[in-house]
Amino acid sequence: MTGNNQTVISQFLLLGLPIPPEHEHLFYALFLAMYLTTVLGNLIIIILTLLDSHLHTPMYLFLSNLSFSDLCFSSVTMPKLLQNMQSQNPSIPYAGCLTQMYFLFFFGVMESFLLTAMAYDRYVAICFPLHYTSIMNPKLCACLLLPLWMLATFNAMMHTLLMARLSFCENNVILHFVCDILALLRLACSDTHINELVLFIMSDLIGIIPFLLIVMSYVKIVFSILKVHSTQTIYKLFSTCGSHLSVVSLFYGTIIGVYLCQPANNSTVKETVMAMMYTVVTPMMNPFIYSLRNRDIKEALIRVFYNKKITL
Repeated sequence: MTGNNQTVISQFLLLGLPIPPEHEHLFYALFLAMYLTTVLGNLIIIILTLLDSHLHTPMYLFLSNLSFSDLCFSSVTMPKLLQNMQSQNPSIPYAGCLTQMYFLFFFGVMESFLLTAMAYDRYVAICFPLHYTSIMNPKLCACLLLPLWMLATFNAMMHTLLMARLSFCENNVILHFVCDILALLRLACSDTHINELVLFIMSDLIGIIPFLLIVMSYVKIVFSILKVHSTQTIYKLFSTCGSHLSVVSLFYGTIIGVYLCQPANNSTVKETVMAMMYTVVTPMMNPFIYSLRNRDIKEALIRVFYNKKITL
C-alpha cells in the first residue's frame, strides 16, 4: 500500500507476551480458562437482566451494559492472543490492527463511563434512598447511557483516523499482544505529535475526570455510611463499596500507569502486563465482584432456572 495517508506495509506482527517456550501450553490453558470464565460470567448477567423483571432497575441496567462492554472488550484481545500463541506466524492485517485499536478504545472508554454511572447510582441509592426512584428514572438512565456510547464512539473514531494518516515503513513488529496505540506510534515513521497531543488531552478528560467523579461519589457514600449507627449495616455497605472500589482501582490504576504516567524508563514488558490487567483480568472479575456475590442475582438465577424447569 502506498499513498500519503497509508502505510507501505500490509500487516503487523504481534510479538505477544514474554512467555518462555516451555510454559506456553500452561499459559495458553490459563488464558483460555480466563476468557471462557469472562464470557460465561458476563453472559449470565446479561441474560438474567433481560429475563428477570425484578432486575429491570437502573443498577442492573448499568450492570448489564458493563457486562456487555466487558464481554466485547475481552473478545477484542483474547481470541487473537490465543490464536497467535498457537501460530508460528502471529500476523495481523493493517486494517485488522486499526480495527482492533478502535474497539480497544471504544470498550475501554465505555468501561470507564459505566463504572462512573454505577458509582453515581450507588451514591443516590445510599445517600438519597427515599428519592432513588424519582431521581434514577428511565429518562435519566437513557440520558446517561446514550451520550456515553456516542462519546466513546467519537473518541475511538478520532484516534483511529489520526492513526490511519501515519506512515509505517520497514519495522512492523509490535512489542505487544494487541495493537496498542502507544506501540503503533513507536513504529510510525511520520510525525506523531498531533496523535500524541490528542491522546494526552483525551486521556486526561476521559480518564481522570470519571475517576475523580467516582472518588467523589464514594467519599460522599463513606460519610453517609458513618452516620448510620447500625454496625451490621455499616459493615455490609463498606463491604459492597470496597468490592466496587477494588475493581475501579485495578482498572484505573493500570490505565493511568500506561497512558498518563509514562516515565522514560517504562519498559514494554511492564506496559504489556498492565494492559493484560485491564483488558483481561478486570472483565473477568467484574461479574463476580458486582453481581455473582449479589443476593438479587442469585435469586434471579433460581427463578429463571425454576421457571425453565416447570415449562419443560
